Amino acid sequence: MTNDEPSVFESMAAIFQVRDFAEALAFYPEVLGFEVGWTWGDPPGYASVCRDRVEINFGAPQQGQGIVPSGIYIAITNIDSYYARIQARGAEIAVPIGDRDYGMRDFTVVDPSGNRLSFGQATSG
Repeated sequence: MTNDEPSVFESMAAIFQVRDFAEALAFYPEVLGFEVGWTWGDPPGYASVCRDRVEINFGAPQQGQGIVPSGIYIAITNIDSYYARIQARGAEIAVPIGDRDYGMRDFTVVDPSGNRLSFGQATSG
């Protein structure tokens, strides 16, 4: 049964390939402040970390393939505080925090598998 109501996209979860699940499941909580949502398999072959409304899933590379790094952009509040906190925890900063011409204050970190996470907050004016 269908109706004319438009579909609402409610959430999105990125999928990053990781070379080492234990390393990823330590890095995201300890450095970036995420929580482990779930793991699947023993040892894990798939896992998830969550923070507020953001979920990142981890998968192993396909047999015989190397890691193919990905990237995401996450809108956050209190960006300067978060930047200082994760920098103090040893996050690898690829692009330092700054105000950009496109109306965002943002920065980029790289996880141990080479995935890039950009965090941004809109600037006023």
